[in-house]
Amino acid sequence: MRTALSVSLALLLAACAGGPAAPDWQVNSLASLKNFEAAYFAGNTRAADAEFARARADLASTGRAELVARAELVRCAAQVASLAFDDCPGFRALAADAGAAERAYAAYLAGAWQGLDAGALPVQHRAVVTGTGELPPDPFARLVAAGALLRAGRIAPAGIAAAVDAASANGWRRPLLAWLGVQEKRAADAGDADSAARIRRRIELVSGGGK
Repeated sequence: MRTALSVSLALLLAACAGGPAAPDWQVNSLASLKNFEAAYFAGNTRAADAEFARARADLASTGRAELVARAELVRCAAQVASLAFDDCPGFRALAADAGAAERAYAAYLAGAWQGLDAGALPVQHRAVVTGTGELPPDPFARLVAAGALLRAGRIAPAGIAAAVDAASANGWRRPLLAWLGVQEKRAADAGDADSAARIRRRIELVSGGGK
């Protein structure tokens, strides 16, 4: 099943899949999580927060902490994709009731890769940790992987360019601005004034200043 939330949402789907008739909490929570991603990547924080709150409430109605923990990982992944790093407090509060796969994914998002079991990660992200350097093809997963690589101090210039391209191709304003900011700083630090200026013009265009 193809979803905009890609690998991150697959953690939730794996837990929810089952009977032929999906209960309301499952249908509603998945819809709200998709809407959360769209609003968050568009830069609409208020709408994103409201959609996530609805998803979380639907999942909490089951009394299954592991489902809420997986939803929190979806939110953390969107933040990492947009370079909004924190310690994922929503997941941390539920980590004791999460499984090994969820804890591994949380460590991956945090850039805490020392001793990380790559085999416990979603398939698309395993090669990122094992060092093949191949980013996932799915745009959401690609941005998440690039953010995790940046956080771990392992990203290459090609990875930054790939993240910019993925965000741009999908019209995802928030991550695009974040990654363009990384590109601009690197160009400026390298003394490449022309490239830095070109990237700044692009940032102004995306943020509305280029009208």
